[in-house]
Amino acid sequence: MADDKDSLRKLKDLVFLKDQLADLQQRVENEVQAGVGQEGSLLASPFLKGFLAGYVVAKLRSSAVLGFLVGTCSGVYVAQTYAVPNCFTEMVVETARSGYKLVRSAASTVLKKALWGLMLLLSVVIYGSHAPLLTLCKDDGKIPFSASSVVVLIELMKLLLSLVFLLIWDWKQLRVSVSWQHAAPFALSALLYAANNNLVVHMQLFMDPSTYQVLSNLKIGSTALLYSVFLRQRLTARKWVALFLLTAAGVLYTYGGLRDLQRSPASDMELHITPVGLLLISLYCMISGLSAVYTEVVLKTQDLPLNLQNLFLYFFGVLLNVAIHLSSASATGYLEGFSRWVLLVIVSQALNGLIMSVVMKHSSNITRLFVIAASVVVNALLSVLLFSLHLTAFFFFSVLLIGLAVHLYYGVR
Repeated sequence: MADDKDSLRKLKDLVFLKDQLADLQQRVENEVQAGVGQEGSLLASPFLKGFLAGYVVAKLRSSAVLGFLVGTCSGVYVAQTYAVPNCFTEMVVETARSGYKLVRSAASTVLKKALWGLMLLLSVVIYGSHAPLLTLCKDDGKIPFSASSVVVLIELMKLLLSLVFLLIWDWKQLRVSVSWQHAAPFALSALLYAANNNLVVHMQLFMDPSTYQVLSNLKIGSTALLYSVFLRQRLTARKWVALFLLTAAGVLYTYGGLRDLQRSPASDMELHITPVGLLLISLYCMISGLSAVYTEVVLKTQDLPLNLQNLFLYFFGVLLNVAIHLSSASATGYLEGFSRWVLLVIVSQALNGLIMSVVMKHSSNITRLFVIAASVVVNALLSVLLFSLHLTAFFFFSVLLIGLAVHLYYGVR
């Protein structure tokens, strides 16, 4: 049995060697026809050619040593007469191709990281410019347009942009089988977002706006907690400390602006919050975290193009917000009070909504929280430039805490 196995192995070797020799012969003929001379080959050296011939003969003889010696001597003679394929040139070309692929892959990675960074930076700018833009929209200190109509237009623009991007970038993937089961989960996402937006309005009856701004920073903690539970992401103690610092930064920044308002002679603001207000702010923070985390789970679990998922989400968003707008008894006309600043708000918020869907699909809600926190820098700088506000020590301390939180969460390994 052992002899049979050995014979079979030798037969396989001979077949493999035959194929190699046939390939070698074909390459010799190709180079001869192309006019490649013997001196143009790496194996023009008689010794190296003999070594190759010795390897071939050694495969065919019972004694590898005898085959190597005989093959090398005969190969030296044969190498003086016959040209051998230019293996060196092929090796250089293949190495160059491999190097090009590595360089292209590295360049592609760097480009993707650069685009990702620019996208996050744009989102920071949009978040930070939202409040200053709303201030520029005011007429005699009041918002002249219907807030619900602006929300409808933002959702509608998101829907149209998602459709355009789907047809441009993902039209080849439209062949996938899509059913109502893929779209249904996004109805709950839209409902949660709509409920939270309306809760913000009703909360103002039970607390002052500044108290709301301070306490709304607690949604960072609720989002992180729900993210850890639903996505089964175990956050280390260091990351929890980073998120606590992020919350503290938001509270300090808001508190600094609050103190400035209290010092103003024209201000008659009085801080207050009722027990119902405490309940509502707690509910707001939980719904805010739940809506974001639930949407992230749906986006990541479905094997569908992101633009198609956005199409589902914003379709339900348009339906719900149109119903809310029609049910609200607003004396303001649908497009009454619109200006170029209002249009800029609509376009920027629609674009930011699409960016956040990319972040939740390919990163996480934690990244979104850091983007929102970092936006206070843009908000403060624009307030200084546009409204001549003065930066306080609270601002610089908040920026320090945000930088420390980013370092703890992403920088320390």
